[in-house]
Amino acid sequence: MSDLIAEDAPQTRRTSSLMQTLAAATLIQIVATASVLALTAIAPTVAADLDIGAYWIGYQISLIYASGMFSSAVAGTLVQRFGPIRIEQFALVCFVIGFAGIATANIPLIILASLFIGIGYGLNNPASSEMLSRVTPQNKRNIVFSLKQSGVPLGGILASFAFPFLSRYVDWHVALLIGAVAPLLTMGLLAMTHAAKPINPRTSPSLLRGLIEEQSTIWRNPSLRALSFLGFAYSAMQLSVSAFAVVTLVHDAGWSLLAAGSVAAAMQFAGAFGRIFWGAVADRIGGGYITLSLLGLLGGSGYVLLYWLTDLPVIAQVALFIAMGGVTIGWNGVLLAEVAHNAPEGRVGAITGGVLVYTFIGVIVGPSSFASIYALTEHYGASFLIFSLFGFAGMTTAWRAHRTNR
Repeated sequence: MSDLIAEDAPQTRRTSSLMQTLAAATLIQIVATASVLALTAIAPTVAADLDIGAYWIGYQISLIYASGMFSSAVAGTLVQRFGPIRIEQFALVCFVIGFAGIATANIPLIILASLFIGIGYGLNNPASSEMLSRVTPQNKRNIVFSLKQSGVPLGGILASFAFPFLSRYVDWHVALLIGAVAPLLTMGLLAMTHAAKPINPRTSPSLLRGLIEEQSTIWRNPSLRALSFLGFAYSAMQLSVSAFAVVTLVHDAGWSLLAAGSVAAAMQFAGAFGRIFWGAVADRIGGGYITLSLLGLLGGSGYVLLYWLTDLPVIAQVALFIAMGGVTIGWNGVLLAEVAHNAPEGRVGAITGGVLVYTFIGVIVGPSSFASIYALTEHYGASFLIFSLFGFAGMTTAWRAHRTNR
């Protein structure tokens, strides 16, 4: 009996460590996303106060993601040098600075604060992937990473509801300062549950050399090249449907703004569910690439159907956009799990940061390219039809990677 207890104890500790790390990583992801989207939730109020157009929020988001792209590119070297816990703590400090800077209502400080939020956001995924890869069994890899990535739509939902609600009762500056409490509390929780290990005195490459080594590793590895392209293509699709769902329903289908906004919120809920669902599917069938290929097929097909959106009954319009939320938002956890699986041993954080550079490029390029296509076609459905090529290209790329890795 004592032997059985002795054998069960390490397994229990491993399960406890996994659950604890997953909870911490998911919470940080929720806080990170809410920090990125905080200003978008109250943009009209803030814009009126600053005497600028509300459309300027688009530039602020682009600035955040551009900053995140660069910090993600060097995150691997920083994780190797300081460890994932310290990097997560630094990312949370960046979010606190971001909230405080935006709350000043000073435009130069808002720009600087947005850069800090982007830095924190770019550091988060490489650090959390390194944390999770150390405690996650191979047969649970996809569901664990997908559960963690469900924090992205959950953070978006939190920002969409929390900051407008707070702004009804207190000044928006105060609402943002209240928001800064979230990363502060998360820092305290992380310190209690995951003590940072002492800094490893061994030498690590410079940031530039580390970036070059990571990109060289990615481009020499066909699987990592494929995952980089999938991150670019699928993030471009995700941000485009998220950014243009409301305007498409209002402009093309004649919906009211409130009704269209409700559909957009439902898309985010579907995205949170989709991330968990597709992670479970990938583990069940034992194939992250198969799942990513299926997501490309479904996403591309859904974008084709959006060309005929106005010909569909209302219930079908709603169902189609919600389905697109579950598909185009649901891919991220499976992709990160495959990156962790294909990364060289001990370099999960570094390679994750390198691959996510292309995801950030897709985030930046996608909506702007979609807008440019609309400017030429003057038809949102036609723009979605053209963007379906990203989904079908992703389907083909993922399937080829699956065949190569069999």
